[in-house]
Amino acid sequence: VQLVESGGGSVQAGGSLRLSCAASGFTFDDFAIYWFRQAPGEKREGVSCISSNEGIAVYADSVSGRFTISSDNAKNTVYLQMNSLKSDDTAVYYCAAYAARDYGLGCASTMFVKHYDMDYWGKGTLVTVSS
Repeated sequence: VQLVESGGGSVQAGGSLRLSCAASGFTFDDFAIYWFRQAPGEKREGVSCISSNEGIAVYADSVSGRFTISSDNAKNTVYLQMNSLKSDDTAVYYCAAYAARDYGLGCASTMFVKHYDMDYWGKGTLVTVSS
């Protein structure tokens, strides 16, 4: 199983980046894909998730209206388009895969604080936003 993030880098405030998460080794359609981020000294927090099976995408309030998550199931890849970047967005961004438990949703904002429940993780990509 592999999740490989790419697309991080340095950008000035107000700029844009697009992150990619390429998945392999598991049945992509059976999992919701999450983006988490962790700034130095801070807790890991969820910013967005998407589930093709459930047909939903969810965003944290801090990124709603600025970030867009999308999925290309043919390529087993999820993207995070990040616009209007702020210095507060500086962090290592991780993608993670989560299979819904019992009757719960795979993609849900309640999981943004439950990073420990994710099934698979990538190694992360650094995003640095300078003001």
